[in-house]
Amino acid sequence: MKFPSGPAPDPAGSRTEHRIRSFHARRGRITQAQAAAIDRHWAQWGVELDGSPLDLAGLFGSAELPVVLEIGFGMGDATAQMAAADPSRGILAVDVHTPGQGNLLMLAERDGLTNVRVANGDAIVLLRDMLPPASLAGLRVYFPDPWPKAKHHKRRLIQPSFLALVTPLLAPGAVVHCATDWEPYAEQMLEVLEAAPGLANRYPAGGPHGGTGYAPRPDFRPMTKFERQGLAKGHVVHDLLFTRV
Repeated sequence: MKFPSGPAPDPAGSRTEHRIRSFHARRGRITQAQAAAIDRHWAQWGVELDGSPLDLAGLFGSAELPVVLEIGFGMGDATAQMAAADPSRGILAVDVHTPGQGNLLMLAERDGLTNVRVANGDAIVLLRDMLPPASLAGLRVYFPDPWPKAKHHKRRLIQPSFLALVTPLLAPGAVVHCATDWEPYAEQMLEVLEAAPGLANRYPAGGPHGGTGYAPRPDFRPMTKFERQGLAKGHVVHDLLFTRV
């Protein structure tokens, strides 16, 4: 389904840019309710990641609202729950799945959420070209594609090059929160985050609480569909919490 005034298939013209990506753009089947939500709200709450500088204060209507970036929100259920639980914080939620974009807009409308904006496109374009330094109050990456085959590990999102883009955009004290149910990816995440300049583990291995480097599951992160699926398969979920210093 095409949306003349909704999310574009390739907002940054990335087909001409040769770079390994951690995602595949997906349209997928969309319900009438999701499509209607896009038609009603994309002009106000949607953001195209086209490389143009982004004014977060103008986007959210307040220079005082701290903004957290969430990359990969699926169908948006957890995002909507977190936005409802903390209206004092804005969430800029990025994904390329049109049904999920429509669903999150539908949830935001249903619950009266004014602190959610839905971004369409490549998050790397956003990080590289669109945000000023120290403009984000946090980063959330929950259950990203683990790309389990060894030949695909280069496609994983959490890499040194990704954190080199993210870290300068985080304000002091901002929290990077990752979660995965894929053990080898959790180990890579921990290794890469530990080595990233400017980030400190809030639960370091061998710390005062005998930590392993992984964080206890925070109460503010709702259970996601992917998490439930992983737990049903016997996977162990790992959270990682790092602070911008």
